[in-house]
Amino acid sequence: MPAKVGVLFVGDLIGRPGRNALAKALPALTKKHKPSLIIVNGENAAGGVGITEEIGKDLLESVDVLTSGNHVWDKKEAMSYLEKEPRLLRPANYPPQNPGKGAVVVTDAGGSKVGVLNLQGRVFMEAIDCPFRTADTEIEKLRRETPVIIVDLHAEATSEKQAMGWYLDGRVSAVIGTHTHVPTADERILPGGTAFITDVGMAGARNSVIGIKREQALQKFLTARPQRFEPAKGGLFLSAVFIEIDAASGRALSIIREIVVEDEDGE
Repeated sequence: MPAKVGVLFVGDLIGRPGRNALAKALPALTKKHKPSLIIVNGENAAGGVGITEEIGKDLLESVDVLTSGNHVWDKKEAMSYLEKEPRLLRPANYPPQNPGKGAVVVTDAGGSKVGVLNLQGRVFMEAIDCPFRTADTEIEKLRRETPVIIVDLHAEATSEKQAMGWYLDGRVSAVIGTHTHVPTADERILPGGTAFITDVGMAGARNSVIGIKREQALQKFLTARPQRFEPAKGGLFLSAVFIEIDAASGRALSIIREIVVEDEDGE
């Protein structure tokens, strides 16, 4: 039987509630799908913004790769951690003098090599290097080692994420959108064999505004003043996708969206 790679990709973890949701949901998801590789976006894992070395080490005991985005810089100690932990990625299209790397090749549980590339969009976000041109450069490097490549595009605009999906169709195994914390229902295999979803969603408090306390978000909208945001705690849930990939060709065979509700009404 041809070798397959099974990738479970979990959306942005929002603080301790997100980490708790992951810990609760992962055993059942692992039993159901038997993934050979687990990727989690961890840029909001520490208090709702940023990541620390302690939290990163803890997460990497149960997952294989941590991707991130614009909030990866929000905790100062992440700078040194990015330098020494290759499995914690920052977007590859930040200027090259920044610490860390935007891509890594790891070996999954079945012995297949898998490339993971982290990119960040520019629409309504920082004016960093072009993610499309960066993708061209990084994918060329990764394909020298493996045809199985997973891309996390951390972006605000749905149009930019969908454009990237079409741009990379046939060149990578999957383009997974992150950042907006709301799972979209458009998962599909594009004609060239690339799995795509506009946004995988998040893990954290369901009774919230994209993972933060409702009252804090409401004050921001009602007053237009800056607010201190904290992760909400009510109604833990987790959203993810499971992607099955042909290891020889790198073509995606299926993509399944998963939403796990761990605590429907909790406050």
